[in-house]
Amino acid sequence: MTLKSGIVRTPEFEKKGLATHAVNVGVKCGNGCWYCSSGAVLRLLEIFKTCGENPFGFGYAMVDPHTPDRVARDAQRIKQRGKIQLCTLTDAWAPEARTYNLGRRSLEAILSDPDWTVRILTKNAAIEYDFDFITHYRDRVQIGLSITAGPDKTEVMKAVEPNASSNTERMAVLRKAHDLGLRTYLMACPILPGIMDTPDALTKLIQFAGEIGAEEIFAEPINSRGGGLKLTQEALETAGYPIEAQAIQKVRSQANWSGYVAGLLKCLQDSTRKHNVLSQLRFLLYPSRLTPHALAQIRQDDAGVVWLG
Repeated sequence: MTLKSGIVRTPEFEKKGLATHAVNVGVKCGNGCWYCSSGAVLRLLEIFKTCGENPFGFGYAMVDPHTPDRVARDAQRIKQRGKIQLCTLTDAWAPEARTYNLGRRSLEAILSDPDWTVRILTKNAAIEYDFDFITHYRDRVQIGLSITAGPDKTEVMKAVEPNASSNTERMAVLRKAHDLGLRTYLMACPILPGIMDTPDALTKLIQFAGEIGAEEIFAEPINSRGGGLKLTQEALETAGYPIEAQAIQKVRSQANWSGYVAGLLKCLQDSTRKHNVLSQLRFLLYPSRLTPHALAQIRQDDAGVVWLG
């Protein structure tokens, strides 16, 4: 496939405090995460009709091997520079992107201009093969591997994120990045009910953020809209994890989802306060799905909340 753009402004991610611009190497990555909501954003793209693919489907990927060429062009052309997130909708280190070395080539294109900085987000440990290059630009690059579960849930998460690196591998790569003196941040997105929303799991997550010197701690509840919750529930049931599947099913109602979000935020606030890192917390929250009661409860103490929508 061929994309039209290289670097684009991203007002939504600027509101989140993540980046001013975005680079995506395609419109469908092969990680196969059942909760993925990117299809809702990309569903109107003509490329899906042309290829006869469902934007909400699984088992395929769409990347553009020429993305780094357009990124290099835009990196020089755009006058108002800022921070680029690589990527916002796809994964530049997913298996199909690695085939064309899209992550490293895109980084090279961006960093060729000294006024750009980069925030990397991936679910693949393959990013460590590019640490040799990133080391030369350590002040301009932040590295994040999305952490969606603790090591004790490795087998469970294989059912949910079948083609991504395990969370254990991701955590090991973040530790390696820190040991090399590279800048890191923590992205816990989404925090799944029944898998990582317990006080103990979240405390360990915040402790891990300290171990890797995370500059910021981003967290987000699972998106309640679209079919992601149902698909995640079904994937867990099929894989033989009925307890976790039931936890996902429970939050498919507005009242239960709202309670889960309020409880999740409270646990994160308590843990970050205990470890004196509340100022680093960025809890990304769209309030429109919350019940009035939960919204009022959160408004009473919204420390760390980034209100969106």
